[in-house]
Amino acid sequence: MIISSIMISKNQEKYIRSLQLTKYRKLHGFFVAETPKVVLDLLQSRFKTGQVFATEAFLQKNGRSIPENCKVYPVSEKELQKISHLKVPQEVVALVQIPEQKDIDPLHNEELTLVLDDIRDPGNMGTILRTAGWFGVRNVVCSVNSVDVYNPKVVQATMGSLARVNISYVPLKEFLKTVPAATPVFGCVLKGKNIYESELSPKGYIVVGNEAHGISPELLPYLTCSISIPSPAGIEKGVESLNAAIATAVVLSEFRRLFPASG
Repeated sequence: MIISSIMISKNQEKYIRSLQLTKYRKLHGFFVAETPKVVLDLLQSRFKTGQVFATEAFLQKNGRSIPENCKVYPVSEKELQKISHLKVPQEVVALVQIPEQKDIDPLHNEELTLVLDDIRDPGNMGTILRTAGWFGVRNVVCSVNSVDVYNPKVVQATMGSLARVNISYVPLKEFLKTVPAATPVFGCVLKGKNIYESELSPKGYIVVGNEAHGISPELLPYLTCSISIPSPAGIEKGVESLNAAIATAVVLSEFRRLFPASG
């Protein structure tokens, strides 16, 4: 690592804080990662980290994990506060390069793949990506109007799983049109077939819809199997559905119970 003896300038502060907005992330090609867990996972992944702003405590414990070509700025807690989006900064802020999108080819995809339709909440998106990483789902396809996965709140909620999941943004209708007829497309809907009674598959696509409106009507014709999570008897009235992230976890758990991840 390259240790800088120069303090953070006002322009750097402005630049780092600007990366909280999608348009500036796209303009500069970098996103912000925070906390030791998230930053260390990204440092040890395919992602390229450009700059690290860290306290002495972080550098003493984790300095060897920082790549040689990465520029490091030792900072105080007060300086960290100026560039952090967290209410309570945690030792380190890193600027990480946004990788080039690697699209999935439906004609040659032999894996279980998650498809996210219009997921808007950063916390939900981050938790879903973290869940996908946990269950060994390596590819996630998002609709173009889903929340940006490099949003600081999403990055934080993934707890480092950005390093374990390949994410692409595509027009979902056009994408699903190209899925071979023999490949199953499962859709998580309220009135679908009980997932525990459905014939699932070790490969295919699992479509999860918007938090409020579910799967877009234009995508429904491309589902080959609509599945739902049964609600137990005696559930309190007024609870109509599960949170999108929780539903994804339940669904992936059942798929992996039947078909454990390999590789």
